[in-house]
Amino acid sequence: MQPVVTVGLDGSSASLAAARWAADEAGWRKLTLRLLHARSTLVPEPARLPAEVEQNYWAKLLVDTVQTELRRSHPGLVIGMNLVADDAQHALLQAASESEMVVLGSGGLESVDSYFLGDVSMPVAARAQRPVVLVRAEPRDEGRPATAASRVVVALKLHGSSDDLLDFAFHTAAARDVPVLAVHGRSVPLRVRTPGGVDHRFSEETTRDAHEQLSKALHPWREKYPRVEVVDSFRLQNPAKAVVEAAEGASLLVVGRRRHRAGLAPHLGPVAQAAVHHGHCPVAVVPHD
Repeated sequence: MQPVVTVGLDGSSASLAAARWAADEAGWRKLTLRLLHARSTLVPEPARLPAEVEQNYWAKLLVDTVQTELRRSHPGLVIGMNLVADDAQHALLQAASESEMVVLGSGGLESVDSYFLGDVSMPVAARAQRPVVLVRAEPRDEGRPATAASRVVVALKLHGSSDDLLDFAFHTAAARDVPVLAVHGRSVPLRVRTPGGVDHRFSEETTRDAHEQLSKALHPWREKYPRVEVVDSFRLQNPAKAVVEAAEGASLLVVGRRRHRAGLAPHLGPVAQAAVHHGHCPVAVVPHD
C-alpha cells in the first residue's frame, strides 16, 4: 500500500486546520493525502437516492469542499477521499494502521465543543499504533494560515528507547528544513530546595548529567541527519511544564506514548496530556515501546 497521510474531517474549524497542516506535511514528505470522513449513519456506496435527499450528501459536500481548497493550494499533491460508514473512532484507528500518520483537529482546553477532542481525538491518540498529530484551530485559521517554519521540539525522557520519537522528529525537521530542539525536564526534589531556589551542587551535577545523556541519545540522529541543526535543552522544572514552554512558537511538538500493554487501559501520560491540552502548536503523539 502506498504511504499516506490521513486527515479526519468533521466540518469544524479545527479539522479544516488539520487538513491544511496535513496537506503541507504530505507535500513535504512527498506522500499521498487521504481525506476521511466517518459516520455510522452514512450509506455504503453506491447510494441510490437523489443527491438532495441522500444521507451522504452533506458528507460528500464537506469532503469535496476541503479537497477543492487543497488542490488549489497544493497543485502537485495527490489527494484521495474516503467516506466510511462506521464509527469515527474505529474508522480512524483502522486508518492509522494504514497510514504514516493520522492528523486530527483539536480544541485544547478552550473548546468544550470540539468533536474530535471530546469524542475521538484523545482515544485515537491513546490507541493508534502510528503517530497521531493534533492540530488546533487558531484565529488565523479562519483564513488560510501561514505555516510556521521555526523548529520541531521533541520531549525526551532519557530512560528507555526514544528512537521512535527521534525518528519522527528528525524526519519531519529534515523534510521542512528546520532545526530540532530536544527538551528534557526534571522536577526538583524537596530535599534540595533552598530559600534561594535550588542547591547549587545538585543543580550543577544534574544539569551536567542530563546534557551528557541528551548528547548520547542524539548522537546517532545527528549522524543520520547531518544537515539538521540540533539543540538540546535541560530544564530543572516539572517535565510537562518544561515541554509546553519550550514548544512556544514551534511548528511541531513531538511527545511519546507507551504502546498499549495487555491488561492496561490505553492512556496518555502527563507530558502528552499537558502538550495536547495546553500547547498552542500542533502536537504529534508517537507510540513507542
